[in-house]
Amino acid sequence: MIRKGFIIFLIISFIFPQFALGATKQTANPDLSSKAAIVMEASTGKVLFAYNAEVRNFPASTTKMMTLLTALENGNMNEIVTTSQNAAGVEGSSLWLSPGEKLKLVELLYGMMLISGNDATVAVAEHISGTTDAFARLMTQKAHAIGAVHTNFTNTSGLPDPNHYTTAHDLAKIAAYGFRNPLFAQIVSTKHAVIPWAGKNFGRDLYNENKMLWNYDGANGVKTGYTEAAGPCLVSSAKRGNIQLVAVVLDSNRMWLDSKALLDYGFSKIETQLLYRQSEVIKSIRVKDGVDDFLPLAVAEDVVLPVSLGDREDFTAIVEAPQKYSAPISAGQPIGSIKLLYRGQTYGSVDLLAAQTIERKSLFGKLWTSLWNVVTFVMQKIA
Repeated sequence: MIRKGFIIFLIISFIFPQFALGATKQTANPDLSSKAAIVMEASTGKVLFAYNAEVRNFPASTTKMMTLLTALENGNMNEIVTTSQNAAGVEGSSLWLSPGEKLKLVELLYGMMLISGNDATVAVAEHISGTTDAFARLMTQKAHAIGAVHTNFTNTSGLPDPNHYTTAHDLAKIAAYGFRNPLFAQIVSTKHAVIPWAGKNFGRDLYNENKMLWNYDGANGVKTGYTEAAGPCLVSSAKRGNIQLVAVVLDSNRMWLDSKALLDYGFSKIETQLLYRQSEVIKSIRVKDGVDDFLPLAVAEDVVLPVSLGDREDFTAIVEAPQKYSAPISAGQPIGSIKLLYRGQTYGSVDLLAAQTIERKSLFGKLWTSLWNVVTFVMQKIA
């Protein structure tokens, strides 16, 4: 019977590989084919598993994450970009731009990320910085500023160049930083978009090349890549509840399976601990010139800690709020915040909101308060 059961398990595992993965993911390290890999909790930067993650590699089109970030922080999304002859002639994966074709910057960003248009990256770079070299320098500067210090970009697309390199850990840092930008998160999680196509009576149908968006629970990004020099590469991500993970595989023979295994492993190692519940009052402050003397401050949203590997004590929360606030005050008005730290480093914050409305005292009310304070003072002296 045991032998028969084992054979059935093998058959099921062959047909549904995720079944076998799920059976062991709580204890076993992921079995990977990639030359470098990492899975990281995005908000804290906490590494849950890594293999050769600090080794220099070619990034291929995962480069475009940094192209996107640099464009988002330096460009106007509604500006019209005119495609140059140079941009239209770029080799490799293409959006099929024509010389002189005009598109909004944001439309080019969708084309760049969903179907990896190299021509779109050049058009964007030339529009913002004049040349791809100048734009690539901006990319490198920004990468170093966010902690991806083992990275250097010489182009916007990821085409092979000996001086164009990164590491799995750096790519994870770039993706994690990107998720702080709502438009970055929106673009990399988009499965399908349609953008204009000059001279045609139909638009460009863009279907995201990242199959994880369809095939993994909670998947919300981020970018595929391939060149002969780099091999198959994927930066993937998934969010479940309050946990956002980022995984990277470089030069992987089983890119999709490796990425799923990494994310499964990451989620198996994370548990959420509720620190504060939404609307929970955690502090009261004095009110100046208000009809009430004290104002309760409530948490704007659930504050959840991504605890793993027994590191609960590494999390701290600092309440930052004024000692006194002047009326009038409206319920829901932001007044202070909770700063979240992991191992002493800030990784997020949550607003503190006024839990009630407090009107400003009338002139009569102020006079009455002043008189009452005088009377109280005198009575204390007499006593």
